[in-house]
Amino acid sequence: MNIEKKLNKLIIISSPSGAGKTTICKYLLKKIKDVDLSISYTTRQKRINETNKKDYFFTNQNNFMKLKKNNFFIETAKNFNNYYGSPYSNIETSFRKNRHILFDIDWKGARKLRRNYNKKQILDFFILPPSKKELKQRLEKRGRDQKNEINIRLSYAMSEMSHYSEYKYVIVNDKILDTVNTLMSIINYNILISNLNYDIKKKLKFIK
Repeated sequence: MNIEKKLNKLIIISSPSGAGKTTICKYLLKKIKDVDLSISYTTRQKRINETNKKDYFFTNQNNFMKLKKNNFFIETAKNFNNYYGSPYSNIETSFRKNRHILFDIDWKGARKLRRNYNKKQILDFFILPPSKKELKQRLEKRGRDQKNEINIRLSYAMSEMSHYSEYKYVIVNDKILDTVNTLMSIINYNILISNLNYDIKKKLKFIK
C-alpha cells in the first residue's frame, strides 16, 4: 500500500483589479500559519507604498524576457502593458520548508498552475466585487488611475470575471474581514482534511 505524500497547498487568489485580492492576501499571511507569499517579478513601476523583494521583484523588460526564456517562471502574464511572472523557486523553497504557498495571480496564471501541479494541492478562489458599480467606486477611491484608465480597467475586469467558473471557490467580497474569515475557514478545513488523510493512510500501512 503506497502512502500518499503529505501535500503542501498552492493557494490561489484571483480577482479583477479593484476587487481586493491584494488586501485579502495580506490578511491571510498574517492569520494562517505555515504559508508563504509567492512574490512575483514585474516590469511595472514601483509604487510609493511598495518595497522591492517584499511586494514584487521589480525588474526591466529585457531582464524579465531573459528569465522567461530560461524557463525561470512557472507562469507569466501581461496586464496593462506590464509583465508579471511567478518563479519556480518560490514553490520549491516553500515546499522544502514544508510550508504552503499563496499566489496573487490572474486566471491565466491559475490555469498554468493547475496544469503543472496535482489538483489535490490546488486551492483556488475567485474574488468578485458586490457589483460593477461598487467595483468602479473602489477603483476611483484608490486614486491611482485617470478616468479613461478606470474605464479600461472596468472593461478588462468584466472579461476577467467571465472565468470565475474555472475556480473551485467563488466569494463575493462585500466586507473584507468577512471575506478573509470565510477564506480562512475553507483553507484551514482543506489543510486539516489533507493532513488527516495522510495520517490515516500512514497508520493503516503500519497496522498491515
